[in-house]
Amino acid sequence: MLLLIQRPRLDHRRGIAVIGRSLKALAPVVAIVTVACGSSLAAVPAQTKSIQSKRRSAAHRAVAAIARPAKAIATHAPVSHLTRLASSSRRRTSVHSYVQTWTEPTYADSTAGDAVDGEDLAVRRAAVSALGPYNGSVVVADPNTGRLLAVVNQKLAYKGGFQPCSTIKLVSALAGLNEGIIDRSTLLRIGRTRSMDLTDALAHSNNTFFSNIGEQLGFDRVTHYAKLYGVGEKAALGIPEEDPLPLPVAPPSDGMGMMTSFGEGFNFSPLQLAALVSAIANGGTLYYLQHPHSQQELSQFVSRTKRQLDIERWLPDIRPGMMGAVEYGTARRASFDQTQPILGKTGTCTDVRSPIHLGWFGSYNEIGQNKLVVVVLLTGGGGVNGSVASGVAGSVYRNLSEEGYFGQSRTISPLALMSTQFYGQ
Repeated sequence: MLLLIQRPRLDHRRGIAVIGRSLKALAPVVAIVTVACGSSLAAVPAQTKSIQSKRRSAAHRAVAAIARPAKAIATHAPVSHLTRLASSSRRRTSVHSYVQTWTEPTYADSTAGDAVDGEDLAVRRAAVSALGPYNGSVVVADPNTGRLLAVVNQKLAYKGGFQPCSTIKLVSALAGLNEGIIDRSTLLRIGRTRSMDLTDALAHSNNTFFSNIGEQLGFDRVTHYAKLYGVGEKAALGIPEEDPLPLPVAPPSDGMGMMTSFGEGFNFSPLQLAALVSAIANGGTLYYLQHPHSQQELSQFVSRTKRQLDIERWLPDIRPGMMGAVEYGTARRASFDQTQPILGKTGTCTDVRSPIHLGWFGSYNEIGQNKLVVVVLLTGGGGVNGSVASGVAGSVYRNLSEEGYFGQSRTISPLALMSTQFYGQ
């Protein structure tokens, strides 16, 4: 019997080496195992396909109530493993075996070494409880001042430089809107018979949609907007431990689509994502993040503006997708009360440079007086992803809501309120 073995390749979404074997060559073996052991292997693909079909149908019904007249635009999918993954999922003709390559532990004590003086202790308790045993970091910021209210796992938050995964789609969406490549109602073709608009693409984190945007933008414009929105520079003031994370100098070897859908080539820290999401939450002010380390520093806190981003006109176009992610998309675990809306973007991938599997979630809420930004980064193996990270963030909001936090008046230094100056580092 002839056994055909293909060359191993790296699946960036699962972080595992995939060895494809010809189904035709293995058919006799599969048949023997099925008869001898009563195996139900043959039913697995059909069951998986049925479950995925039901999920897609449910998500489709959730957004179909809003009719958006638009013209479909045909675009080219990137020449990368995204195309190969899409075609392989359609064929479903190969049997795969998986070998895990992740080395980072999924669980750890993420509070060791943190300095908590000057933090909002109610927020810190909520964040620590929400993170639980996971190996990761939770950053909670005030989007209207740039103050870091709590940072769990400060070493990871300050020094971590990781692939941003699908959270880069926030940058891609804003860049595409600003360049006129898309608007909220633009439909991009994501398959032979399917098209999708920006709201659903953000909610479901569709890779093909944002790959198309990247191919049209090109490397220079993508990196221009990334730098404008704070990527490639320090996000904080007064935190010497923060590492500067440089911008990529060339496109990824497997295409621009990988850069704008998976964040390949970029280095993000939880602080950088918190600064960007804060600007989205407050209408366009990119603050330097600051982490007071004592009550005296807190009493003298003054917000510092890095620059004003011209994004306010595009926020009505991206906010429905960020809200949709929590209501019916990839971040459903974050939702706990429909009267307390949360907006966010998930990210899941393997940082191929490590390799470490990552789960990201950048979010903010829209209720009460104390609007918060909550960013979660989980590191480890297959047990972490953007959906799990969204659940951690949702627990932060839930814990604080149960304490009545969002109905309280937060004490802010008068200096912080009067500061609108731009500050050069």
